[in-house]
Amino acid sequence: MANVSEMTTTQPSSRIGRLVTTAHGGEQVRAFVPPPLPPTPPVELSGLLTLVEQANRALGRLDGITSILPAPPLFLFMYVRKEALLSSQIEGTQSSLSDLLLFENDEIPQVAIDDVQEVSNYVAAMQYGLKRLREGFPLSLRLIREIHDILLRKGRGSSKQPGEFRRTQNWIGGTRPGNALFVPPPPNELPACLDNFEKFLHDEKTPTLIRAALAHVQFESIHPFLDGNGRLGRLLITFMLCVDGVLKEPMLYLSLYFKMRRQQYYDLLQAVRDRGDWESWVEFFLTGVIETANESVETARQLLKLFEEDRARISTLGRSAASMLQVHDLLQRQPIISIVPASKKLKVTHPTVMKAIANLEKLGIVREVSGRRRGRLFAYTRYMSILNQGTEPPQG
Repeated sequence: MANVSEMTTTQPSSRIGRLVTTAHGGEQVRAFVPPPLPPTPPVELSGLLTLVEQANRALGRLDGITSILPAPPLFLFMYVRKEALLSSQIEGTQSSLSDLLLFENDEIPQVAIDDVQEVSNYVAAMQYGLKRLREGFPLSLRLIREIHDILLRKGRGSSKQPGEFRRTQNWIGGTRPGNALFVPPPPNELPACLDNFEKFLHDEKTPTLIRAALAHVQFESIHPFLDGNGRLGRLLITFMLCVDGVLKEPMLYLSLYFKMRRQQYYDLLQAVRDRGDWESWVEFFLTGVIETANESVETARQLLKLFEEDRARISTLGRSAASMLQVHDLLQRQPIISIVPASKKLKVTHPTVMKAIANLEKLGIVREVSGRRRGRLFAYTRYMSILNQGTEPPQG
């Protein structure tokens, strides 16, 4: 564990925090301790009011479309998985949406199993956190630890103290703290940082969107866990919006926005630490809320149109339409299926499912994707195509 020396360097602005000198691995390291939230002086919002208004309107539209979805849980089921995939990709996983769905169908994905396990953990952590919040449990350090435990419980993160705040120094970039891009607070500074962070999560004087923006940066700067900080920090944004009733359903996820602007994202986080430039970060964050909310609305509309068009085509096929519609309903919940599990879920015979899938293939609604004779897999291709937008795994 790093030892904090007597010498500390205080930066000139109370917005920037302070650097403390620690000994780690035989060398002197300067670690950053963020100042308490809210920032002093406060974030200047006068130039951002238009963006705040636009973001609130975009969230209102997003919240509204969930009420007209024929089955919101179906959309959320897949949308949550897309977010899990994107957030994990930012951390370097190579998994695709198809890989995750294969894994959940007890099939072997085409990438390292740890990559898919990491995405699956994210889905479980998100669902657990939302369930606890809906039961009335407060967004707190205790809940954050519980969510982290699920996030890292299985796979390569299981050795990184799941559910426990770190007791040793960590760092971002580089091979050691001495050559790192950023060194978070030493362990002995964590209790004070986290205590302030927890209080700020419930600071009613700060509007929810602004509070979520500030809390995200603060969590990234504190980096309280040995692993999983980025994924959990992105989850917190959605949790805060749901807790405060800004969104009825967890429909807003910024991971695609951050993924597409990764360097700008990191630069702005560092600008807050180096210069106390909260305003540029908040502008970036609000722009992301607007773009992401609008994209989510458009995705929901595309899926609604797809489902309606395909149901209309199926309904013209007379007696065979009934079983085809049953399979089509299942495909909306699970866009990759195989015959035996599908027949169990639908409680119909294997031949009935086989015939329905064959007819759906003729219509071009599903396509066989495994290339096998036994245990063949069928995908709702246009549905997958809509959801896959932006989820292509990183190259290299």
